Amino acid sequence: MSIDKVKNYISSVRRDFANKPLEDSMVKDNPIDQYALWFQEAISSEVLDPYAACLSTVDDSGQPSSRVVYIRDIINSSFVFYTNYNSKKGKDLLNNSKAAFNVFWGELERQIIIQGVVSKVNKEISDKYFNARPRRSKIGAWASSQSNVLKSRNELENNFIKFEEKFKGDEVPRPSNWGGFSLNPHKIEFWQGRPSRLHDRICYTKEGDLWRKNRLSP
Repeated sequence: MSIDKVKNYISSVRRDFANKPLEDSMVKDNPIDQYALWFQEAISSEVLDPYAACLSTVDDSGQPSSRVVYIRDIINSSFVFYTNYNSKKGKDLLNNSKAAFNVFWGELERQIIIQGVVSKVNKEISDKYFNARPRRSKIGAWASSQSNVLKSRNELENNFIKFEEKFKGDEVPRPSNWGGFSLNPHKIEFWQGRPSRLHDRICYTKEGDLWRKNRLSP
């Protein structure tokens, strides 16, 4: 497809959304409970990777960047994911702890926007998750200097072989630069697509220990 055909497609193709309402009376008082309800519906609808989320961070120059990660736990109402702390996102978060998730379930015409502050989880939590990973994934954490430049694919594969030999016959320990981050939310928005672009948006904002709920204009 030529770039002109791409431009024509993205500027002209339209689709409308299903008429599935999100009434104020339908949502929970606590957004974590609402997330759990929608997550169950995503599982029932066989959404692919319902735990996937686009994580946005900002570097020290103010440049935002985004990538998809997996939300792997919810601890004390905070959303936990794992990464190499020396990666691009790891460095961004250690420099600026403000971050956001966008969870998009296209099959259900839904998205959830989660804004908050990120901190490292404790070592015991990171160890527990790392130890439950498949062995080859553990070795991959050692082999990859995430976000750094590679000379070739061979360099990465050779690193994997090197650590495979290093830990042969032994348990693979968690690298000290690999572990979990926890995003503690202060704003969570639930978006439901509706016809004529009159979408439903219910936004929760945290005030102290309480959540305030408002409907937003689409």
